[in-house]
Amino acid sequence: MNMEFVKKIPTAQEIIGEMPLPNHIREIKEERDIEIRKVFQNEDDKFVLIIGPCSADNEDSVCEYIGNLAKVQEKVKDSIIIIPRIYTNKPRTTGEGYKGMAHQPDLNKDPDLVEGIKAIRRMHLKALSEYHMPAADEMLYPENYAYLADMLSYHAVGARSVENQHHRFTASGLDMPVGMKNPTSGDINVMLNSIKSAQLAHSFIYSGWEIKTGGNPLAHAVLRGAVDASGKNIPNYHYEDLTYLAKEYEKQQLLNPSIIVDTNHANSMKLYKEQPRIAREVLMSRKYNSTLKKMIKGLMIESYLVEGRQEVEDGTYGKSITDPCLGWEDTEKLIYHIAENL
Repeated sequence: MNMEFVKKIPTAQEIIGEMPLPNHIREIKEERDIEIRKVFQNEDDKFVLIIGPCSADNEDSVCEYIGNLAKVQEKVKDSIIIIPRIYTNKPRTTGEGYKGMAHQPDLNKDPDLVEGIKAIRRMHLKALSEYHMPAADEMLYPENYAYLADMLSYHAVGARSVENQHHRFTASGLDMPVGMKNPTSGDINVMLNSIKSAQLAHSFIYSGWEIKTGGNPLAHAVLRGAVDASGKNIPNYHYEDLTYLAKEYEKQQLLNPSIIVDTNHANSMKLYKEQPRIAREVLMSRKYNSTLKKMIKGLMIESYLVEGRQEVEDGTYGKSITDPCLGWEDTEKLIYHIAENL
């Protein structure tokens, strides 16, 4: 076997014991969880924005960004629920490049997964404790969820993971909304199958245990665009795409049919400045069609303090080192525009 066993990873219980969530913060999070669930259960018509950096690469800049979001959240709280993106694992198409803070907590040092797990919990804990906005993360490694389970309010299963049985089964055991992205091929049926799987109960192996899940009725669709055989990006946020998905949702008779539209990735052709335009088009589609207004629950937006992206060695504070993001000024304008046009 061509593997080197470097060191034993501490259990989630051990890490949580080192960095527990204070009881008063736990209560604040539970209240927020109820608000978010109500949206996906059609009990509240607030709009959800899952917004933040492509990858959370620095605790200080991420928390400063979330502090900015918190100020805006107070102003739009009657119509919008903001869920900060604190994405601590980064999928890589070829396996090369920066894989997220969980993998490499210090950009100037070699990967260290034990320190990475501690770093991501510390960052989530600081953000939640200071700004009272439980975050979203991506389920790249299903077993990593346990290290953050008490602090997250939303989870996403990415385009490269959505066909994986372990991801689907793990999502079935979460008690929060889980967004299942369409695969990079754009196959909507694959996404709907993953939602159905996540909504069902399962028995499987997880973290060395045989476990049973009860199914997650809040698993839902996330449209992120597709890539064809020649590598061309194909958007799937247009009105025709949305109405088609709504009809397919009805055919499947899935619970709590909900759609989140990712405004970046293949939907924006990887042109991050297109995100405000895409958001406006989705809002218009909601206004035009009552079914879409009910079903489209929100948007995913990639945004950071400084617009664009950079190489790791450039060292600009608050600028993405993975996918390019909107800067803060444009982000703030976009959130207010959304609030005014729901």
